[in-house]
Amino acid sequence: MHNTKIYCNKSVKPRNPILLVGLPGIGNVGSLVGEHVKNELKANKFATLYSPHFPHQVLMLKSGGIRLVSNRFYHWKNPSKDKKARDLIILVGDFQALSSEGQYEINEKIVEFYKKMGGKMIYTVGGYNTSNQYIKEPRVFAVTTDKATIPALKSKGVIFGQASGMIWGSAGLLLAFAKKHKLTGTCIMGETGMLEVDAHAAKAVLDILVKELGLKIDLDNMEKISQETQKMMKAMEEAMQKESQGNKENFTYIR
Repeated sequence: MHNTKIYCNKSVKPRNPILLVGLPGIGNVGSLVGEHVKNELKANKFATLYSPHFPHQVLMLKSGGIRLVSNRFYHWKNPSKDKKARDLIILVGDFQALSSEGQYEINEKIVEFYKKMGGKMIYTVGGYNTSNQYIKEPRVFAVTTDKATIPALKSKGVIFGQASGMIWGSAGLLLAFAKKHKLTGTCIMGETGMLEVDAHAAKAVLDILVKELGLKIDLDNMEKISQETQKMMKAMEEAMQKESQGNKENFTYIR
């Protein structure tokens, strides 16, 4: 395999689809959101993206077999008979590209593939790291290529214009390529801190997406994970505080 390839295992004709991208990244916010939406909607896999720019690994399966690491496309057919109703294409995966060359190649390939399906709107999900401590009440930030989308998201509590710095990987590059191909792109980011897996930030983003996309999704599972995360962090903070009280330098990793 010398180039990135997308293999379709079934033909789909989505109705005016929206692309939701949830890939690994900061706090794994994107992955948590993408996987939760895919599972709750019982979306069907229809295509797989393979690339030599992913790590040279295979995953061991419970069946005793293996599979090559990949990104995967799922289709949810909106059951509404409303002519304005839209299907959802969900992209999740094991990894993002390891190199800048791979990031550019893969993300433009994704946009081109989605555009051929008649897609015009892309939402990417990521984490926005604001500190080195656990965020108990995460805010949700966003940037977009289309200013017309700002008012609706702002009315739901999304913050525009305050996030700064760079957006790394697919969450940002997909917006750039969306703009290049005359599509609209919006990146929604959950505020996160020191966690490798921040279910609390993912829950904050899900609350917004459910309203914005008009989805009927059970958030109980994500809420349970979020609560467990909070308990874990509280226990860590208490342990660190006790340790720091006995330390003359009053040093702590939670600050």
